[in-house]
Amino acid sequence: MPIQQLPSHLVNQIAAGEVVERPASVVKELVENSLDAGARSIQIDIQAGGQKLIRIRDDGAGIPKEELALALSRHATSKIASLDDLEAVASLGFRGEALPSIASVARLVLSSQSRDGDAAWQVEADNGELSDARPAAHPVGTTVEVHDLFYNTPARRRFLRTERTEFGHIEKWVRRLALARPDVAFTLTHNRRTVLGLPAATTHEDRQKRVASICGEPFAEQSVHIAHEADGIALTGWIALPTYNRSQPDQQFWFVNGRSIADKTLSHAARHAYRDVLFHGRYPAYVLAITMDPAGVDANAHPAKHEVRFRDGRRIHGIVSQAIEAALSDTKPGGHTVAAVPSPAATLQTQRPMPLPGAVRESLAGYQALAGHGQSAAVQFDERPQEIPPLGYALAQVAGVYVLAENADGLVIVDMHAAHERILYEKLKRGFDDKAVVRQPLLVPASVSVAGNEADLVEANAEIFEDLGLVIDRAGPTSLVIREVPALLRNADAEALLRDVLADLAQSGRSNRVEDLCHDFLATMACHHSVRANRMLTIHEMNALLREMEVTERADQCNHGRPTWTAISMAQLDKLFLRGQ
Repeated sequence: MPIQQLPSHLVNQIAAGEVVERPASVVKELVENSLDAGARSIQIDIQAGGQKLIRIRDDGAGIPKEELALALSRHATSKIASLDDLEAVASLGFRGEALPSIASVARLVLSSQSRDGDAAWQVEADNGELSDARPAAHPVGTTVEVHDLFYNTPARRRFLRTERTEFGHIEKWVRRLALARPDVAFTLTHNRRTVLGLPAATTHEDRQKRVASICGEPFAEQSVHIAHEADGIALTGWIALPTYNRSQPDQQFWFVNGRSIADKTLSHAARHAYRDVLFHGRYPAYVLAITMDPAGVDANAHPAKHEVRFRDGRRIHGIVSQAIEAALSDTKPGGHTVAAVPSPAATLQTQRPMPLPGAVRESLAGYQALAGHGQSAAVQFDERPQEIPPLGYALAQVAGVYVLAENADGLVIVDMHAAHERILYEKLKRGFDDKAVVRQPLLVPASVSVAGNEADLVEANAEIFEDLGLVIDRAGPTSLVIREVPALLRNADAEALLRDVLADLAQSGRSNRVEDLCHDFLATMACHHSVRANRMLTIHEMNALLREMEVTERADQCNHGRPTWTAISMAQLDKLFLRGQ
C-alpha cells in the first residue's frame, strides 16, 4: 500500500482511541471543558450507562455562533496559543482533541449561548459530517449531548462492560471532579434517577460536608484538615487518622491545580509520612490538593491527562511528606483540657494522687521506675479542683495489660505496652535524627554490578548517599563498591540495600530506604524494651505513663498501627446500664 494522507475523520477516530476509552472518559473530558468555561453548576444526565446518552449541561461562558463549528474541529482550542502557554497550562483541557474525537465515534449535538450573545445556536455532528448552525432554545452556557457512543466502531462497543459497570466508572469520575471543585454544584442522574446532588460548597464546613458525602461519614469523622504552604506550593485537604485505614488505596485522591491525577511521587510521599503509624499491608486515605505555579508541572505527560510530571519532584516530595508527617505527629491525646468544677466527680478525683497543675506535662519520677531506671517518687497532693488532663488520672490496672483512668468525660482505657512502645520509639527516633548517621566500614567491601545509568545515578547523588550513611565508589562503567553502611544496619544485606535505594531514586528522585530501615530497627528496640504484659504498675507509674502519652507525637497508635487508648463517655456508660430510661 502506498503512503497516503489519512482522511480527517479516520484521524479523529484514531485519536478517540486514546481520549475516549469508555463513557466515563467522555464525561471527564466534557465536564472538564465546563469547568474551564467557568461553570458554577453542572448537570450530568446518563442513560444506559452512557452508551445511549451522555448529556452535560453547564452555566459557563458559552460558545459564540461563529466558533461552534471550530470547536468540533481537530486541534482547535481557546486555552493555549504558543509553546510558552503549553509549558504553563492552567486549564484542564488544552489539546483541542476531546470534542472532535467524541464526535467521530458518536452522534453529537452541541448547543450554546455565549454571555455576550443574544441568542443560542446549535450544531450536530454525525459520522464526521457537521451541520450548519441553527437557532436553539438555550440559556447562557453549553449543553453537549452524546448519543449512541461507538455506534460506528462496533469493535470498540463490544469492549464495553455492563450498564451498571460503565455507570460505576462515570460516577467515580464525577465524584473525583466534585472533590476537585467544591465551589461548583454537581448533579448526576442515571436513567432519570438522581444519583448525586451536590450543592456548591463555599465555606469550610460545606467543603467538609462534600468530602463526607463522597468519601463517607467515617472518613470525615476520622480525618484532620491540613493547610500548608512552602516555597510557593500550597497543600490543602483532609488526611485520615491512622485508625481509619483501608485494605487497598481506593480513597487516595490527588489534585494538582484542580486536575485529578495519579502520581508515584505524591503517593510515595504520603506513604512515607504514614510509615510507622499503619499496619503493614494497610493503606492511608486522603483528599489532597496541590496548588503551584503551572510552569512547575508538565500537564502534557499522558494522553488522557491522568498523570503529570513535576519539574522538581524531589522538592514536591519533601514538602508533601513533611506536611503530612507534621499533621500526623499531632495525633496524640491532649488537643484540649477540660477545667474541673466542684462536684462529686471532682471530689472523687481528689481522693487519688494528683500532680500539681505545673507538673501535668512533666514526666514524673515514677516514670523512671516504669522504664526500669529507678524507683518511683512521691507525688504531691492538691485538694483544690484543677484542670483534668486529657487522659485523666489512673484508677487501676486490668489483667496486667490495661490501665483504667478517669477523665472529665468518662472512662479511658490504655494498652500500656502499646503506649510505652510508642513513647520509647519516639525518644529513640529523636536521638537518631538529632545526630549525624554513624557509619560502619565493611570488613570486606561489597562489589555490586549495576547498569551504566545506575552507576551514573550513584555518582550524581554521591552527597545523598553519604547523608544516608552509604559510602560507595565507582570501580568501573557498571561496577560499584560499597565501603561503609549505617552502623545500625551493619548486619543488613548491603547489596540489596543499595539496589533498593537506587530504585527509589529512579522512581521518585529521593529515597527514605535507609532512614526507614533504621527506624524499623529502633521500633524493634522500643518493642523489646517497653513494659510487658503482667507487669504490675503503681498508681504513680500509671499516671506517669498517661502524662508521657499526652506529650508524645503519634501517641494514639503504637509503632505497628494499633491504637494505644480508647475512651468510653459517661453517656455511653449510662446507655450500657440503661440509666435514665
